[in-house]
Amino acid sequence: MNLPDKFDLFVLPEGVKKVELQKDTKIQNAALFTVQKEDHTVGNLIRMQLHRDPEVLFAGYRMPHPLEHKIVVKVQTTPNSEPKRAFNKALTELISELSMIEDKFKVLFYYSLHHSPFLPL
Repeated sequence: MNLPDKFDLFVLPEGVKKVELQKDTKIQNAALFTVQKEDHTVGNLIRMQLHRDPEVLFAGYRMPHPLEHKIVVKVQTTPNSEPKRAFNKALTELISELSMIEDKFKVLFYYSLHHSPFLPL
C-alpha cells in the first residue's frame, strides 16, 4: 500500500532541524521559518499569535505540498524588531497560553471526577 507510516508524520529524521530560518532578500525585516513535521493546526496558531504583536507587519504561513509535512511561516516586522525575535516571542507566548489551558482542564477534569457533573457558577 502507498500509505506512509504514521510515525513519518511526527518523527524528525536524524540530522534534520525542527525549525530553519531563511532571511528574505527581497523584503526588509522579513524572514521565512520552515517548521518540519507540522501542519495547518500549528501554522494557524503561530500566525494568529504573531498578529497579536504590534511589531509584526505581516505574518502568514503555507504548506508547500499536502504530502510534505512542513509549514513555511513568513514574518515581516517593523525596523525596531527582528523576525526571529517576534517568532520566538510568539512561540513562548503560545506555550504559556497552552500550559494555562492544560492546567485549567486538569482542574475541571479532577473536579468532575469527584463532584457532581454540574460546576458551580
